[in-house]
Amino acid sequence: MTKFCLTVACETKRGIVAAIATFLAENGCNITDSSQFDDTETGQFFMRVSFASEEGVKLAALEEAFAAIGEEFGMTFSFHDEAVKMKVVIMVSRFGHCLNDLLYRVRIGALPVEIVAVISNHMDYQKVVVNNDIPFHCIKVTKENKPEAERAIMKVVEDAGAELIVLARYMQILSDEMCTKMSGRIINIHHSFLPSFKGANPYKQAYARGVKLIGATSHYVTADLDEGPIIEQDIVRITHAQSADDYVSLGRDVESQVLARAIHAHANHRVFLNGNKTVVFQASPGSYSSERMG
Repeated sequence: MTKFCLTVACETKRGIVAAIATFLAENGCNITDSSQFDDTETGQFFMRVSFASEEGVKLAALEEAFAAIGEEFGMTFSFHDEAVKMKVVIMVSRFGHCLNDLLYRVRIGALPVEIVAVISNHMDYQKVVVNNDIPFHCIKVTKENKPEAERAIMKVVEDAGAELIVLARYMQILSDEMCTKMSGRIINIHHSFLPSFKGANPYKQAYARGVKLIGATSHYVTADLDEGPIIEQDIVRITHAQSADDYVSLGRDVESQVLARAIHAHANHRVFLNGNKTVVFQASPGSYSSERMG
């Protein structure tokens, strides 16, 4: 049995769901999971459908046959084979907690991605990456060589056939050109103190102010620094009894979890851009076992 999913975005119109369900039934497919959202503010409709084919239907044939429906409703649509893992390039600097967490999740099968390369502007994590049989690329970035460095980064991404770049605490600002070229295909993670506590040692700044919540935000990267559409967020409560080092430790944990969940949702085609926001469909209990986070 082959499992696929279909993602659809378009203006709200009557008959969209019926047209999709009828099409799948007529092509020998059985719907196993379906999520939809009608944004009454923007007039946009979003839908994700998981389905199984027992008749060996091919993805290309489905796409070709569905084109007429897509045109009728003005859809942006895409079919995906759920067995195919998304190819990802991870970028990291000197904080390795998110990188190590992602390597472990991929190794145990908790993330439906293939890490095809790791890029860093330092050599700190070369050994751990190579030990996981993943190509490591050290690309130094300075004010003087930034255009050349980004061209080298994009060459690694394109040569590896990567569909997504993950900034796992990569501490360099990407150019507007790179953000535009990879729009909707770069995910970042940072603490959720912004716009407060900017600059160095944000957790120590938060400790000095007696903050009682530590959070993390994962979002798509845009030219507006740290202001791209949010995919996932979470928090952890803290008390007066915890130290500045505790803040850092708890912050690392929540950053790792939030980034992994954002990648998981994106790789399973559950995230839709909706202007400056996102629509994120959660996996239903019946389908979660095949999309487990570990």
